[in-house]
Amino acid sequence: MTDHASSRRDFLKTTGSAAAALPFAGTMAPFAHGAGADKLKIGLVGCGGRGSGALLNALNADPGTVLWALGDAFADQVDSLANRLADEDAGVPSSRIELPAQRRFSGLDCYKKVVDEVDVVLFASPPCFRPMQIEYAVNAGKHVFAEKPASTDAYGVRRVLASAKKAAAQNTAFAHGFCWRAHDAWRESMKQIAGGRIGKIRAYYATYLAGSLWHRGNKPDWTELEYQLRNWLYFTPMSGDHLVEQAIHSVDKVMWAMGDKPPLHCLATGGRQVRTDAKYGNIYDHFDVVYEWADGALGIVQCRQMDGTHGENLDTIVGSSGVMRTDGWNGRIVVDGEFPMDQSGLGGDMYQKEHDELFASIRAGKPINQGEQMASSTLAGIMGRMAAYTGQKVTWEMALNSQERLLPADDEWAWGPGLKCDVAMPGKTKFV
Repeated sequence: MTDHASSRRDFLKTTGSAAAALPFAGTMAPFAHGAGADKLKIGLVGCGGRGSGALLNALNADPGTVLWALGDAFADQVDSLANRLADEDAGVPSSRIELPAQRRFSGLDCYKKVVDEVDVVLFASPPCFRPMQIEYAVNAGKHVFAEKPASTDAYGVRRVLASAKKAAAQNTAFAHGFCWRAHDAWRESMKQIAGGRIGKIRAYYATYLAGSLWHRGNKPDWTELEYQLRNWLYFTPMSGDHLVEQAIHSVDKVMWAMGDKPPLHCLATGGRQVRTDAKYGNIYDHFDVVYEWADGALGIVQCRQMDGTHGENLDTIVGSSGVMRTDGWNGRIVVDGEFPMDQSGLGGDMYQKEHDELFASIRAGKPINQGEQMASSTLAGIMGRMAAYTGQKVTWEMALNSQERLLPADDEWAWGPGLKCDVAMPGKTKFV
């Protein structure tokens, strides 16, 4: 339970690091003959650090998986990943990569070309694309792994919910990237909490206090939309803001502890104190959100992205008869000062386990479906952002039925002018 988010993004920054990270040299589980063909063709859409990490996890999850197609909005991203994978120091056997030039796709519609070629598609492109990409893949009858969050607006969440329902009906997999759900110690802790270990939950306080992230700069030959997509973190339509993109892990853990029941409503504050330059688009640099459930339990999520400030990723769950405290960046889980269980062997790589379980379910002919859970936690994050942006109390029903659409229609995406991205002003920005 170290800073897995950083390690995963760094997987293929250099070819040598990948070899040490992957046990391709004969240590994988025996081949599991299951539903469908022995070979499972894998496609990746979104060839950045997060996507390359997910791809390596997928290749390592099942010895029958092969990389069959790559896609990204930008051709340089596709070529860069393909070249790194082909390097002998990458540690990926050449037999696991079947990637001729004709299956390397770029452009805003690259996801369609990837999906049409593969059995299982991994989506790690900016969150703004997730609803339409998931929908296309599910409609094509393909198995899906999608990184979090599910969407950047409620309209997209509703599309993902519909896709999850269709995937369940047609028996195709829909797995998500809320990685803490695949961490054994967290699973055991949540099981004990659900079993009454600390009594009835009265409050959950989660912090995700981090520094700033990357910025790709600008180039004279980029259109405004290309500039925004190259720096998608800083534009709400594309990322959802950092409450929805990064601290959504904390929101998801709160939802998990509350039995994935939606909160009644939330209040929130937030703003831009440090990242005020135009290069930072329209997102905030801090949020404080308070959710309330029907039984009076509170969920408090505090997050920021500011350099030179205290950093932590802590969870404090207050029950009627005990308190559980965790530290996501050093692995400590205690209840009233004592470890709640024997945690030996309850660590492992949660990112790898996500894919191990996904591919095992496909092989068994019982594909997992986490789509509704993914959509629900995403909506909780969006709900908090809505409350902070508008200064209003936002109910679950308001959030779910919001008519706000931050993105153009699927067929209107085209290189050229960027998306409209005004900085929200509480009291002036209206709830839609």
